Amino acid sequence: MAKILFIIILFLLSPYAHSQNQGKSAHSLNNCTGGINIFEDGDFVLQFTGKKPNDKGVEAYPSLSKVNSENLIWITYIAPKNGDLTFTASKKKGFVQMVIFEQDQKDICGEIAEGSAEIKRLHVGKESSMVGLDYSIEGGIMYSLSMKEGHKYQVLFATDSEMKDKLYLQWRFIVGGKDQPQAKAESQIVDRRNDDFAPTFKIIVRDKETQDPIIANITIEGNKALAGMYMGSDFMFNVERNSKVTIKCNAEGYFLNDLEEDASSFDDQEIVLELERISAGRSMSLEEIEFVPGTSNVTAASEPKLRRLKDFLALNSTLNVEIQGHVFAVGDNSHAAQKVSEARAKRVMKYLIQNGIDKSRLSAVGYGNTKPIYEKPKFFYEEQANRRVEIVVK
Repeated sequence: MAKILFIIILFLLSPYAHSQNQGKSAHSLNNCTGGINIFEDGDFVLQFTGKKPNDKGVEAYPSLSKVNSENLIWITYIAPKNGDLTFTASKKKGFVQMVIFEQDQKDICGEIAEGSAEIKRLHVGKESSMVGLDYSIEGGIMYSLSMKEGHKYQVLFATDSEMKDKLYLQWRFIVGGKDQPQAKAESQIVDRRNDDFAPTFKIIVRDKETQDPIIANITIEGNKALAGMYMGSDFMFNVERNSKVTIKCNAEGYFLNDLEEDASSFDDQEIVLELERISAGRSMSLEEIEFVPGTSNVTAASEPKLRRLKDFLALNSTLNVEIQGHVFAVGDNSHAAQKVSEARAKRVMKYLIQNGIDKSRLSAVGYGNTKPIYEKPKFFYEEQANRRVEIVVK
């Protein structure tokens, strides 16, 4: 059977930094705070957990008393531009309910819990297996939603209690609305410079094989002047101060790609983000999945990367994966090394299950130090590469 290999590099930190119970259930996709982040248009397959969420859900809204709040999926979306959101969400049988909230200030889940977030669209009937937004209405399909650039929205889907049905989601955002000409898919330049003579910090997104431009969503963190979410293929910024920035990149049909870079205010820079298409036999690296040395305890710093992995699996719920643990050790494989590798694989599996991924899709196995990437590592980064978890998609 064809397999897709994901390599997650594990960096070891000091014991005081760990959080053994990190992400136990707060970021489950059936809780508001665990909403699956959608960054770009696409066709996704999600799956209901069949479990009751442990947050307050929509209890603060009397008008939502008919929503089956015991089996939910939450979606988080930030409008990349002014435009219209359209989508369809359907199951093969049974009903789907839908509620769309808009953030008022800064904490949309807190606002939903207290009942202050505005409801923008609502379908609580149980007669339709398809809901959504479009430019014409029919059944569970309501009018498209006009969104403002940078505004955050939370979309709730509900269905029968304890059902673990798949939800087929077709997500389309129309920049400027249906009457506006759309940008060509080949390339799109985003120029946020305010000084043409100052050094330029440039990010370009390319297909790894063809080097063709890719329209992608990138999120920049770590520098207040650059921070934000952008859509395009070529991005240009001025950097006011030296800083380390985190760049997260998503594009439909490609593995996600994240990296950290030093942004300089003195020199021109060009960062190339090469994306690989999702297909059998290819691999993706997710860094910064960290464990306390010699243990399976996951550190708090690993939460963002684990959540990214959870979101990827939630949006691709037809994939079944085997989580494989590996450690770095000198000499033959020891009983201790074998046990640690198994425990780390199981820890990642436990996180995914606790946060909404169906356990029937997951298995875990440890390989100790029997399958190193570097047989005789000479450098620290080679030791780190041997100390890893691999997610094999079957």
